[in-house]
Amino acid sequence: MEFKAGDRVKVESESTEQPPRTGVIDEVVHRAPSPRYRISWDDGHESIYTPAAGALGPAEPAKRA
Repeated sequence: MEFKAGDRVKVESESTEQPPRTGVIDEVVHRAPSPRYRISWDDGHESIYTPAAGALGPAEPAKRA
């Protein structure tokens, strides 16, 4: 699945003790076949993320406080 800037995404944790990580794609740094995304995570961090096959998926809209 290909994502675009503004999409909310979710990354499943590799540990059963950690919840999924969610955020918003700020920029598509590189497109397929090896996509890279600049993501602002909901925890306040930002990173360039290169997903493994099936690791990145769409997320529910953020809940308003």
